[in-house]
Amino acid sequence: MASYTIEQHVQMIKFYYQNECSLVQTLRALRLFYGRRGGPSKSTLQRLVTKFETTGSVNNQPTLLRQRNARSAENIAAVRESMQETPRQSISRRAQELGLSQTLSWRILHQDLSLHPYKTQLTQELKVNDHRQRRLFADWATERLEEDPDFGRKIIFSDEAHFWMNGFVNKQNCRIWEDHNPHEVHQVVIHPQKVTVWCEFWASGVIGPYFFENDDGEGITVNGERCRSMINSFFWPELNNMDVDNTWFQQDGAACHTASDTVAILHERFESRIISRRGDVNWPPRSCDLTPLDLFL
Repeated sequence: MASYTIEQHVQMIKFYYQNECSLVQTLRALRLFYGRRGGPSKSTLQRLVTKFETTGSVNNQPTLLRQRNARSAENIAAVRESMQETPRQSISRRAQELGLSQTLSWRILHQDLSLHPYKTQLTQELKVNDHRQRRLFADWATERLEEDPDFGRKIIFSDEAHFWMNGFVNKQNCRIWEDHNPHEVHQVVIHPQKVTVWCEFWASGVIGPYFFENDDGEGITVNGERCRSMINSFFWPELNNMDVDNTWFQQDGAACHTASDTVAILHERFESRIISRRGDVNWPPRSCDLTPLDLFL
């Protein structure tokens, strides 16, 4: 329609109503003026009639220009004040309250205010007495390192980790591209199967992994009896060819580790060099961030 003048548009509308609102008859009548190939197409004529009947005009309607939200000093100040009041609010909600676009809000936060999004980190809650016990252990370890700079290389760190066998689906990242909704369903069991893996880490290498499984290869939980069985059947044979006379053994305060019978077995090999709850040196509770196995398993 843009290639025709307003007068030509008016003429097309007149011919349309003179021919009893018939598109076919109107196109035939217009051939006298435009020739067989020069007149408007049926779709062009239909759009022209629709516009005329909707707006009452054959003129092109002016395009409304979108008001641009500039990164003005007023907008920057408004975003800065909003951030000071509610720093954890989402960009979409903040932009909605300030009457700004999300893109503009994002640019102001990053480019003008030099702010960056940070995720909340989940950590174990520390009890009141935990701080004192952590400080005591840190002071003890510092003294040993001053006496022997290689003391950190003489500690065998141990820990377990649980691995779920049913898989995990993150709904926020999983997308299925189809031309129709496949109604995909991911079923999970109430009590999914998991396997517990034990491992040790020290300067001379890695000992393990050891999988806690039954005779059928199914994952089982760890208790004192199974822990001692692992020590006798797996851990001790691994140490037979190693010099551990001056080596310390570390474990956390899990009940299966600190049972009296378990600690007694460990004392047979490491004597008075056990870092553990109820050991020779107390391992502070809820201190998984102090062992390198936190980054290994």
